[in-house]
Amino acid sequence: MSLPASEARQMSQGHRPDRVGDQIRKELSDLLAREVHDPGIGFVTLTEVQVTPDLQHARVLYTALGDAAARRQTGRALARATPFLRHQIGQRLRLRRVPELQFAFDEGIEAENRVEQILREIHEHDTPGSAEDPGTGSPPDDGDN
Repeated sequence: MSLPASEARQMSQGHRPDRVGDQIRKELSDLLAREVHDPGIGFVTLTEVQVTPDLQHARVLYTALGDAAARRQTGRALARATPFLRHQIGQRLRLRRVPELQFAFDEGIEAENRVEQILREIHEHDTPGSAEDPGTGSPPDDGDN
């Protein structure tokens, strides 16, 4: 039984795109922390790097602190730094061709945070002994005053 050519090619590469993505994420994190001095970047966390099987393109997912305006500013700053970052990745990693870098805000993390916030609000609302009930939560008076 033989596999289709596309599956055989993908199996022969194994998990290489994942390994390359992890290496790129580590190097980019180091570069952003130590080498890139653009104040527009702010506090950025790289959550994942998705590399195509042919290693030609890498999608870098990130999160950033701040509101929507701060996220847009961070996105523009990362776009300005992309040529420098790609050149540095080329020097640090042994790849025949350095993948094109595309930065994208990771919406999944924000959605997770929103779900957690909603669950906390529900839990606080349903918890007995909250601030609405003044009879609980205070120590008993023992009369030794």
